[in-house]
Amino acid sequence: MRVLRWTITAVVILFLVAPLLVVAIVSINQNRYMDFPPDGFSFHWYAELLNDPGWRNAITRSLVIAAGSSAIAVLIATPLAFVLRAYDIRLAPVFYALGILPFMLPPVISAIGAQVFWLSTGYFQRIENIIISHGIFFSTLPLVTISLAMDQMDRSLGEASQTLGANPRTTFRTITLPLLLPSIITGYAAAFVLSLNEYIIAFLVAGFAVETLPIKVFNSLRYGFTPTIAAVAVVFILIAATVFTMFAIFGSLLRFLGADPGVIDHDR
Repeated sequence: MRVLRWTITAVVILFLVAPLLVVAIVSINQNRYMDFPPDGFSFHWYAELLNDPGWRNAITRSLVIAAGSSAIAVLIATPLAFVLRAYDIRLAPVFYALGILPFMLPPVISAIGAQVFWLSTGYFQRIENIIISHGIFFSTLPLVTISLAMDQMDRSLGEASQTLGANPRTTFRTITLPLLLPSIITGYAAAFVLSLNEYIIAFLVAGFAVETLPIKVFNSLRYGFTPTIAAVAVVFILIAATVFTMFAIFGSLLRFLGADPGVIDHDR
């Protein structure tokens, strides 16, 4: 039975990892075609990401958008999660549902809504459109992480602080916020990774006027598959794997995915 279980696990892991390995191997192919197995090995295609102005600008724009939109997402989610969890609000479940609604809907619905809004303002095809739209759309992630942290926080700490003379603002700044910081960072990191990879919203609110890295990839695919695109995919994979590995080590990935806190604490 144990052999069967390990065999199934190995097959599943191989099934999931094999495409990533193929892409990684193709990205170091010596010629400009995505041949597998490769004819030779070269890191020329990774250097092209930095040397080619088109790829370099796309990477820079995507990083700026991801950093800015993640900050907006945290600024939206932090006060909302705090108010919904710290105060007895009758409609708190409704507001929380509205907070996670953008992420529960198909992205194209949110993208069309954002497009209609920006077109109505006359302020269209700007990088700011993507940053704000991504910030609203991905605010669900820090909202979830911060709400989970608020649920696990000992309320007696805030009560003790106020008993000793601290006002609510001081209590939040010196007690609550430091305890929420790991969850805020976790939500920021998750929003950063997903914003970096997002295509639909960026395309509908800015079009080709703001060429992010995903849009650049899709534009390049019109001219055929090249190892440069495989190199971009490997970079995306490494960034996502690094962020979520740190998430799992220093955060609470299982709890973020919906695991029972009691079971997690018992396993630890």
